[in-house]
Amino acid sequence: MQNASLKQLSAALAAKQISSVELTRLFLDRIKALNGDLNAFITVDEGFSLAQAKAADARLAAGTADPLTGIPIAHKDIFVTRGMRTTCASKMLENYVSPYDAHVIEQFSAAGTVTLGKTNMDEFAMGSSNETSYFGKVKNPWAREAVPGGSSGGAAASLAARMAPAATGTDTGGSIRQPAALCGVSGLKPTYGTVSRFGMIAFASSLDQGGPMAKSAEDLGLLLNVMTGFDPRDSTSLERDKEDYTRDLDRPLQGLRIGLPKEHFGEGLGADVAKAIEAALTEFKKLGAIIVDISLPNGRLSVPAYYVIAPAEASSNLSRFDGVRYGHRAPEYGDLMDMYKKSRAQGFGAEVKRRILIGTYVLSHGYYDAYYLKAQKLRRLIAQDFKAAFEQCDLILGPTSPSVAFDIGAKAADPVQMYLNDIYTIAANLAGLPAMSIPCGFGNHGRPVGLHIVGNYFTEARMLGAAHQYQQATDWHTHQPQGI
Repeated sequence: MQNASLKQLSAALAAKQISSVELTRLFLDRIKALNGDLNAFITVDEGFSLAQAKAADARLAAGTADPLTGIPIAHKDIFVTRGMRTTCASKMLENYVSPYDAHVIEQFSAAGTVTLGKTNMDEFAMGSSNETSYFGKVKNPWAREAVPGGSSGGAAASLAARMAPAATGTDTGGSIRQPAALCGVSGLKPTYGTVSRFGMIAFASSLDQGGPMAKSAEDLGLLLNVMTGFDPRDSTSLERDKEDYTRDLDRPLQGLRIGLPKEHFGEGLGADVAKAIEAALTEFKKLGAIIVDISLPNGRLSVPAYYVIAPAEASSNLSRFDGVRYGHRAPEYGDLMDMYKKSRAQGFGAEVKRRILIGTYVLSHGYYDAYYLKAQKLRRLIAQDFKAAFEQCDLILGPTSPSVAFDIGAKAADPVQMYLNDIYTIAANLAGLPAMSIPCGFGNHGRPVGLHIVGNYFTEARMLGAAHQYQQATDWHTHQPQGI
């Protein structure tokens, strides 16, 4: 059961081959056995999970089940969950229990899924390696000495280790896709605004987007069917009709135009990664796709633009953590200002402090025009590049990450090198486009390589269809780490 697809699990539950309680217990036992080593979960509450599983079994027995009723899901510890701790992997929120559910949690609860637990992540989603978590580093199941990617590293690791059949993540600059690539699983960041940010602890509001993570494109489509939907509590939520994201899974790829950005295949791309991507492109051509050379000339500016805009928004969003209303409060302080200073100094980690300082600086008087305003202009140029590219192609393909998973600590002392891990993924966030990563082979040391797929706005179903056809012709998404 641990290797079954969501469709197979749903069929087994409907046929009474297994109960939701039994299925949930199976994954809880795997978490108990493996999490001490991998550190993929921050919070697991067996009583909470099994109570939901019993309720799901009642729905299944009554014939009122939805497609995912009874299936256990791991949630990134950035979605507030009523009755369960939500920490955002920080000391600041170490003991926070929300009085309400995030919209994404509400959607999955309404569908009858079971919450397995809350997965580890980079503190406040700030990081590309899952090394900034207050609760400790997550290890990559493919190589315990390697990072799993970030910030949704715990979710990706839990899937690779088969501790969960599916998971939620969030993506601000690649935080779903990059860990999916480094852990050999599938992950999708939908069009900005299709998944509500209500109850998703904010990092950079104009970039953050929740999305699904799973073993396959088909599973992603089933999860996305649940996650999406208009939410009036989120001012950026798009009011659109519900759609079936699995509708194009069987659509042939004959005539599909795939754009290859020349900027993504030059200096900085590992030879092992390039080899796997080239093999994947050959497979797409066999399936009938047409390769088109394109250019994204302003893509190289996405990293500097992002690291002005994202910290600026983080500086504003994280100002709410002041030790007054919720979160960590310094045990000893003099006056109110001293309490603010000590609470934030103690509650935030080094990377979060770095980004708050950068963000406050670029928003300050005299620097706003020089940095923040220029970064927003670059953002528009990047979006225009994509608009021009999609006049020539239907989807854009390339590497998700310039290298396979690097060793823990290898880039921790050099923030700029760490930031460059997201060089291929950030542009989609700046433009608000849907993008995904799927496994496409292995590179150095037998570590996974991810294929990056970017679509035009609201073309998630077409992207998932192309990914599914590729996964039907290959088996990279079925591989799992040794000893798991």
